[in-house]
Amino acid sequence: MEITEASYQIIAELLSARTGQQLTEGRRWRIGTSLASIFRERGISNVDQLVCLLSMPGEAQLAQDVVEALLNNETYFFRDKPTFDQLPDEIFPLLSERRREKRRLQIWCAGCSTGQEAHSLAIQFAEQHARWQGWSIDILGTDVSTKAINAARSGHYSQFEVQRGLSVSQMLNHFDETASGWQIHSGTRSIVRFQQHNILDVSPGRQPFDLILCRNVLLYFDGPTRDRAFDRLHQALAPDGFLMLGAGETVVGQTKTFEPTSYASIYEPAPFRTAAHALAG
Repeated sequence: MEITEASYQIIAELLSARTGQQLTEGRRWRIGTSLASIFRERGISNVDQLVCLLSMPGEAQLAQDVVEALLNNETYFFRDKPTFDQLPDEIFPLLSERRREKRRLQIWCAGCSTGQEAHSLAIQFAEQHARWQGWSIDILGTDVSTKAINAARSGHYSQFEVQRGLSVSQMLNHFDETASGWQIHSGTRSIVRFQQHNILDVSPGRQPFDLILCRNVLLYFDGPTRDRAFDRLHQALAPDGFLMLGAGETVVGQTKTFEPTSYASIYEPAPFRTAAHALAG
């Protein structure tokens, strides 16, 4: 689908203004495919016509639909499994030691999409039920997409979705098969909640988080926006907490607010790096 430069810029500016994400030239080819369902519903034949409609009064919902259609909601259970496996084996024990008096953990999954990441954490805690007996575990999943959050709240996944990352035993132990897919058990998901939120806004938590997962989100930001996101994450994280990024992301050369740990894709607020390493032994 041919897209004029003027229409491309308007669509890109809309996405950036609403989410902070950049619609780079490398993602330009996705516009037509991503907006295909909107074209069908509205009887629109091209992006120029869509842009004309966006400029008209009373089309706030159309603008939101366009933004949500352009977001990349790619996710799956236990994405980058070796990285995820570090949590129950390495990071959770450290946090357990640091929070042994409060016996409470607060975790934020920023950019959680349709919820698989947050529910993966819930499964890990459920599989270590004895260790966390008497603890309060609160996992908050947020995303800028209202549609994605509604899907996450439902806890319902297709056969294709549960086959991506889950073992057969995890499917059977934590999900019920339904006529249209799989429903995560209420007990497993009881420690998880979801809300719409933009990572560039103030923290969604009343108290600092002990662990923040922000995976494959910062990739879509330009430099200044990424700096702002790192600042928001730093403000939201406890001084001795951990930040987990995607396997293809790093803080090195990107920010001075976080520094690497000895664990892959896991970072700490810079001033507390030495103390954390001492605790880790």
